[in-house]
Amino acid sequence: MLEVTLSEQHQVAIPEEILTTLNFKVGQKFDVVVKGNLISLVPKPSIAAFRGIMKGANTEDVRDRNDRV
Repeated sequence: MLEVTLSEQHQVAIPEEILTTLNFKVGQKFDVVVKGNLISLVPKPSIAAFRGIMKGANTEDVRDRNDRV
């Protein structure tokens, strides 16, 4: 198990082994989730991660605004 220390500036350094394993990048943003005594860092996806998500979607049967109920 890896160990880290909280600095006087209230910072914790993530060990290099974890950074490379999880492919974290400098400047990446995280959500912090606290459950009891457990702190989880959840990576936020970048806008670039969603690029091309709708590629190949069928847009032929899209309803007009007038057709909506």
